[in-house]
Amino acid sequence: PWLGVNLGWGGDMGGSEPPITPLSPVGCRVGVSALSPLFRRDSLLLEAGFLAVLVAPLRLLRWGSPAWRPHDAVTFWAVRWLLFRLMFASGVVKLTSRCPTWWGLTALTYHYETQCIPTPGAWLAHQLPVWFQKLSVVATYVIEVAVPVLFFAPLRRLRLFAFYCQVLLQLLIILTGNYNFFNVLTIVLAFSLLDEEHVGRWLGRPRRRQGNGWPPSLGSVLGTLLELCTYGLLLCWTVHYFGLQLDWDKKLLDSKVAFTYHEFTMWLRTVTLPLVGVASLSLSWEILVAMYRCACVRGCFWKLWATLQWAIMATATVGLFAVSLVPFTYIEHESNGKLWPGIHQMFGAVERFQVVNSYGLFRRMTGVGGRPEVILEGSYDGHSWTEIEFMYKPGNVSAAPAVVAPHQPRLDWQLWFAALGPHQSSPWFSALVLRLLQGQPDGQTHGQVGPEEPGSGPGEPGQRWEWGRENRDGDGAGSGAGRAEWGRGNRDRTGSGDKPPARRRAEALLPRLLSSVRRLCQPVSGPALLWSLYLVAATAGLLRALARRGPPPARHKGARDRGERNGARGAEGTRGAEGTRGTEGARTEGTRGTGTEGARPEGRQANKKKK
Repeated sequence: PWLGVNLGWGGDMGGSEPPITPLSPVGCRVGVSALSPLFRRDSLLLEAGFLAVLVAPLRLLRWGSPAWRPHDAVTFWAVRWLLFRLMFASGVVKLTSRCPTWWGLTALTYHYETQCIPTPGAWLAHQLPVWFQKLSVVATYVIEVAVPVLFFAPLRRLRLFAFYCQVLLQLLIILTGNYNFFNVLTIVLAFSLLDEEHVGRWLGRPRRRQGNGWPPSLGSVLGTLLELCTYGLLLCWTVHYFGLQLDWDKKLLDSKVAFTYHEFTMWLRTVTLPLVGVASLSLSWEILVAMYRCACVRGCFWKLWATLQWAIMATATVGLFAVSLVPFTYIEHESNGKLWPGIHQMFGAVERFQVVNSYGLFRRMTGVGGRPEVILEGSYDGHSWTEIEFMYKPGNVSAAPAVVAPHQPRLDWQLWFAALGPHQSSPWFSALVLRLLQGQPDGQTHGQVGPEEPGSGPGEPGQRWEWGRENRDGDGAGSGAGRAEWGRGNRDRTGSGDKPPARRRAEALLPRLLSSVRRLCQPVSGPALLWSLYLVAATAGLLRALARRGPPPARHKGARDRGERNGARGAEGTRGAEGTRGTEGARTEGTRGTGTEGARPEGRQANKKKK
């Protein structure tokens, strides 16, 4: 589903909207609603899919409609606001949770080895020194708390700086962890910080900015000074509040949190509503600029059509902004209570659609005391047990971690969450074990089991299968919690192993179509299927770009040689014209003579002079 979101925004930046874009939220809802529980990344996918409709809508009047629309800046601002809420809340909740690892800047010393599905790069990152791990946490705070304010900066270079900071953070997370489509989707959201000029440089179509001559204008000088002051203030803020000190003897950069929890909560209470005011001013400016652009559109009909689109998109963006203030201010409850009651009522009316959500990633660091795991084991005789290894979840410590992004193996993620609490908090686990005992294909496809291993098919008469759940710490030793066993006798003897009642076949077209696609793609792994789709989309986009460029213009072919040739031809033509004129003049003067001998020398001298 999120591929449609990416294609929608990518097509809009290129000047066209693919037909899949308006249907992307429908695909998001179909792909997510049947899964439980709903992860934060799924909520982000739903909200981003809804914004894709505003960013790249259907063109009712496609003929004669320009690729650029005056209201584009307003809809892209809504994407920028979503990115701000995501990053700012993710940085704030790490401190409001009072997690000792985040406050002690030691969270990354546990994160790489205790995360759900690590990558091979996570092992390398885990070997870095402690002072570098702590400095990485400081950089995370700066990128997630301080830098997002620059999303609304009036200077484009500050927004570009914020864009590259966000992309750098997401790329590092991709290299060290399998967080499916979340990081790539965040990078796509960050593209709302770019402008057409910067994207044109990437595509090989740079545009010259006016006013780049020397001496620079007063506005350019003031903008450069403001940019340098912003960088300096950001650096001083980081050094002061995180106590950065360079130890020359140990050759390391020490860091620590130099503020208390009370000071942070007071600061958060002070800046929450002012940040809402800054965002309101930024949105108002974009709406006014878009209205001015609508007034500059040529043609009475197209001007009216552009104004109508601007009114609809501006109203939708303002409504989304107002409703999103409720989940955004969850980070500070006193500010949430100061909102207008009508906004709370509007949010209550649309909350079930999840078009706006609250965010806050990595609130607390898990696995501080070790990495707990849920182990599934099967046995034929109750004495010899065989561990069931899943496709993506870490199991065999001798095997390298898998790289599965942007695929999301939900069962492996669920098993990681199940190990963090008692089995009562994961009622789906008993259903999984029952499906494995019954030998259902849906349960077998998630585990790497062979035909001769337990759980691969129905048992022989008189055979008994037992499954164990064991909680292990980071060293692999048993936690002493005991083993809970589920027994299943022969189907002919007991009724506990009977097949579940057959599900009613869906009559709707969409469920049948999705089931057919699932059966068709079942032999292919998730990562291979997704990367194949991405490569096909990238190839199609590349071929489309090459087809648009066409043959190179003539001005790129030997301009200097053509100038020399044209100059030589011009000189020869001038000489020929002068010679012709001289000959004609001589003939004319000779004709004017009376036929005597004295007239001929004058005609010849005149001819020589003209030559």
